[in-house]
Amino acid sequence: MTFLTPYAPRLLSVMRIMSGLLLLQHGTTKVLDFPASSMSAVPLTTPGGIAGIIELVFGILLTVGLFSRFSAFILSGLTAVAYFMVHAPQGFFPLLNGGELAALYCFVFLYLAAAGPGPWALDATLNARKTAKSA
Repeated sequence: MTFLTPYAPRLLSVMRIMSGLLLLQHGTTKVLDFPASSMSAVPLTTPGGIAGIIELVFGILLTVGLFSRFSAFILSGLTAVAYFMVHAPQGFFPLLNGGELAALYCFVFLYLAAAGPGPWALDATLNARKTAKSA
């Protein structure tokens, strides 16, 4: 099935944008109390609050595609830590310990750190301008 091959770079950007937006919700609910959820209003000095700040800042950066590889790498580490601190103590299997999303985020962000942001990113725009100036 190769009919999507020409769209691969743009789909990489879509995956980055959607992954960033989905994770960003975790940061906005913890830090900004929106949308209200069971994770809302976490004290910022707790591990959950610190995670919320990281999710908010790096979620925004990843969504817009600025410092994408670094942001994705940080978020990959954050979600790995979340998995091992919160979910793994509840059991081995992610299906049973509620850690499927954290594990999936970890590997999606690790892939984005390696693959880059795709063409629809501020990083790509900045790199194009830098290349045009040096030519």
